[in-house]
Amino acid sequence: MKLNIQHSFTGNNDKGKLYLVPTPIGNLDDMTFRAIKILKSVDIIAAENPSHTQQLLNHFEIESKKISFREDNKERRIPELIEKLNSGISIAQVSDAGMPSISDPGHELVSACVENDISVVSLPGANAGITALIASGLNPQPFYFYGFLKRKYSDQISELENLNNHKESLIIYEAPHRLLKTLKNIKKVMGVDRKVVLCRELTKKFEEFTRGSIEELIEWASNNQIRGEFVIIIDGNNNPDNVEEDALSGLSISEQVDHFINQDMKPNAAIKKVAKIHEVRKQEVYNIYHEIKN
Repeated sequence: MKLNIQHSFTGNNDKGKLYLVPTPIGNLDDMTFRAIKILKSVDIIAAENPSHTQQLLNHFEIESKKISFREDNKERRIPELIEKLNSGISIAQVSDAGMPSISDPGHELVSACVENDISVVSLPGANAGITALIASGLNPQPFYFYGFLKRKYSDQISELENLNNHKESLIIYEAPHRLLKTLKNIKKVMGVDRKVVLCRELTKKFEEFTRGSIEELIEWASNNQIRGEFVIIIDGNNNPDNVEEDALSGLSISEQVDHFINQDMKPNAAIKKVAKIHEVRKQEVYNIYHEIKN
């Protein structure tokens, strides 16, 4: 990326601006005065779900025109929005809840604006991950935000294996109908003793924080009706080296190579890593893995 200096409020007045406007994650009182002012003043609101956003607009008596901008139409919508911004039209982008671009559409539109020298103005506001983290009781800093895990079992296990060595507190989002399965996968990869906090219905009447070991939370999830969107906060791993040793324990050299390949590592990189762990030449591991006899 070449040097690009954006003067958000004193720059090119011939072009419109893209405003990234956060919306409440539950409690409508979390809407800021500035967010309301911007939504009332822009020419167009690009909404992930216009009918859902309309409820918010009705509450605050906002009458700006809406247009849909979501994951399945972003490819054709972005050129349209860039053309409008270049012509001087101002646009506010909103997701269904929280900050645009964070586990929601938006990043590609921001990138297109930067490429076209269009100012992007981000407003501060509600974010479920940070809201959950600071009230979780686990270490809030440093943290690692991951968002939604993949749904396929093998993909999710691979993701969790990659996350397992992080010393930072982990922030993961999950839907209620997938929560129990995800908790079981966390247990499988991270063990029974890892501290976890389940945060649901944040800022709403039935806000709830459920704290305990992963084993305890699996039991809780198995015996309760699961409702509401969840933020899962996982305590960081204080002994990442031990985790890797445990994962490799009892595996042959070839199986250890496969272990790292399953974590999306390229074969040559996996062979090099196993060689380093055993303090042997890379060629020796290469020969063993490919069954090449000297």
